[in-house]
Parts: sequence; structure tokens; C-alpha cells
Amino acid sequence: MAVTGPSFVALQVHDLEASARFYEERLGLTRAPVSPPHGVVFDTRPIPFAVREPLVDLDASDKLGWGVVLWLQAEDVDKIHADLVEHGVRIVTEPFDGPFGRTFAFADPDGYVVTLHS
Repeated sequence: MAVTGPSFVALQVHDLEASARFYEERLGLTRAPVSPPHGVVFDTRPIPFAVREPLVDLDASDKLGWGVVLWLQAEDVDKIHADLVEHGVRIVTEPFDGPFGRTFAFADPDGYVVTLHS
């Protein structure tokens, strides 16, 4: 038997509703019709993405997600970058053209680094 690949990705966050609003308002994600009471699942494809209440003490680490990179795909990377900058979101890597298309990285409200590419 072998694992076939990721089937679900979730970030543990300090403030569930604030993080859900960030991903809705800044990245245009849409909530899935059904989510568990401790999380918000977004209607992303092919792999569902969610934010959820923490299972660990998030304040015990100053480097959330250290060593893990979350990549999300988007249609207009430069437009999203401009909106994030306008709303004071910390940009970790400025936009550049790379092997996966137009790419940049930003920090979400909890400090997770998210890479966006076209």
C-alpha cells in the first residue's frame, strides 16, 4: 500500500473567524457548504483547505508551521499582491516569475507563510 498524496490541508489558528475572514476577503476563498464546529473549510479544489481551532498551544512557538510551505494557486497573482499590500499584509517574498508561474509569499494573520502562484 502507498499514500497517494495530500487530501486535506488545515492551519491551526488563534482566531478562527478572523482567519476565515482574511482568507475570504483577501484571497477570495468561499466557505464550503458544511464545516465542522471547530473549523472553517473552504471550497478549494482539488484539495480542501481549512482553518481550525488549535489542537496545540500556538503561543508555545514563535515559528508556526516552521519547515512547511503552503502553496495556493490563483488566477491574478499581481492583483492579489496589490490588495494584500494595500491592506498592510506582510509580504515575505515580492512577486517574481518562476517555474510555477508568477509567485510571491505573504504572512497570514497568525504568521504562517503562504506562497501564491499562477
